[in-house]
Amino acid sequence: MRCSPSILALALVAACTGPALAASPAPLLPIGKVQGGGERSPYEGKPVTVEAMVTADMRDGLGGVYMQDAGDGDAATSDALFVRLPEGQTVQVGQWLRISGTVQEQAAGKDGQSLTMLQADKVTAATSRAAPAVTVIDDVPASWEALEGMQVRIAAPLTLAGQDGLQRFGELTAAFGGRLWQPSEVAAAGSPEQAAVIADNARRLRLDDGSSKRDPGGVSYLAEGVVLRVGAPLTDVQGIVDQRYDGSYRLQLTAPLKVGGDLRPLQPPTVAGGLRIAAFNLENYFNGDGKGGGYPTLRGAKTAEQQAAQQAKLITTIRSLGADVAALMELENDGYGPGSAIDQLVRALNEGQGRQGDWKFVDAGQGPGDNPIRVGIIYRSSKLSTVGKPAVLEREPFGERSRVPLAQAFRMGRSGAPFVVVANHFKSKGCSEATGADADQNDGQGCWNATRVASARLLHQWLQGDPTGSGSKDAVLLGDFNAYAMEDPIRSLNAAGWQDAFKVAGVAQPYSYVYNGLTGRLDHALLSPGMAARLKGAAEWHTNADEADDAGYQGRNVPGPWRSSDHDPLLLGFEP
Repeated sequence: MRCSPSILALALVAACTGPALAASPAPLLPIGKVQGGGERSPYEGKPVTVEAMVTADMRDGLGGVYMQDAGDGDAATSDALFVRLPEGQTVQVGQWLRISGTVQEQAAGKDGQSLTMLQADKVTAATSRAAPAVTVIDDVPASWEALEGMQVRIAAPLTLAGQDGLQRFGELTAAFGGRLWQPSEVAAAGSPEQAAVIADNARRLRLDDGSSKRDPGGVSYLAEGVVLRVGAPLTDVQGIVDQRYDGSYRLQLTAPLKVGGDLRPLQPPTVAGGLRIAAFNLENYFNGDGKGGGYPTLRGAKTAEQQAAQQAKLITTIRSLGADVAALMELENDGYGPGSAIDQLVRALNEGQGRQGDWKFVDAGQGPGDNPIRVGIIYRSSKLSTVGKPAVLEREPFGERSRVPLAQAFRMGRSGAPFVVVANHFKSKGCSEATGADADQNDGQGCWNATRVASARLLHQWLQGDPTGSGSKDAVLLGDFNAYAMEDPIRSLNAAGWQDAFKVAGVAQPYSYVYNGLTGRLDHALLSPGMAARLKGAAEWHTNADEADDAGYQGRNVPGPWRSSDHDPLLLGFEP
């Protein structure tokens, strides 16, 4: 029988090829070569083999270990990698391993940032040798990428810049060289000065707990009893350089954090002058049905016990300030009768105070406005008397968006010069429903800036018409304007002649609010020329902005005024 050519050819091929050749082993490379000098590895998607020591085991928190070798002599490349091990693999910190696997880039942000990692498929023991040196950092590194995955110790002192991510994500914000400032607190939008502040905020560094768990309920790097306050010095910080989540570089801490002494300002501020005016955002003071029930409320305390704790903190703060009149924000908008939030607050202020229990509130009849929260004014009737009736500005943009302003004229004693106090709370920066000019313009001023500017202009126009009928041109605008000092709404009021009380008083770097690790002021005191001439002093009591969220009534409830709100109260002193 004759074989067909095709069958014969196949037989010849089979005879000549012999057994299949084994795949080439992955090359053994220094980790620096795997990392490369750029954001992404030149070996991405390729098999490699490395030998390195396990420097940190974070499989329970992040799903992998960090490994570092002796280095390739190139300072521009990192000598460490994040490694995902095969399931069930046993390793120990300090162990040298030979690992083969595939290089991958794990997304770490929206702009293409990534963490170079190795997905291991084979792990064997390697010859032990000296541990890789820990890199000591004295200043902001020229390139965090060149340190990705490496062990570092920061010898330069860091400053705690923010802690709003501690409870939710187990992370803190730190900075080289002091606090981080909101760019629009320091400079106008779009200015070269603002660009310089933004560039300076590259001093930021996240400190993390080695876990992606949400609401961790505690972190291992903080010893029990440590008091965290923004501005505190952090020394000898140690960890692994990492990049993930939002693209920011961070340290996964490997040693307890050393925090400087308790910086709480135990004594309230004092200001000169016989007339003292305060302002305070109460952070959603709601009191249920006013009879001990009606919880949880729309905002604020979830239980009667929480509300009692919240009220105790607020009362401590207000009494300690020693003000004669105070503008309040974020009061429940539930009328002025018995059991209303403002009625309960004033009753609590007066309780057990004897002749000092002389607080009263300005009754606007209703509202002002129909927002769930409103502004209010309280005053000491033994020191001040009202002049005329309260006035409210219930025209858009006040109402649906910005809370309605409340103005009341006062005088001290029978012969004191009358003055007007105006409580304000402008629209917040949240972007829900914001469109057109109110959408975020990416200029650092957030959403609803156009509405806040319109509110500022209308407020000024309204006050020129003497709405209280007092005849006084001396006035102070107080409250939460939801705009930092160099943003358009405040600049508009400054241009109209309203003067920053803290600038007039010569206070350096005032602040009342810390958000996302950036310090600034949303709370302002703006003075008419006549009131500016009467100013004797201005101060803030930093009981809240620098404190950890869980120091408040819904958390650990630290005794005293600490974290009674998320805003600091301010206090002004004037000639009567």
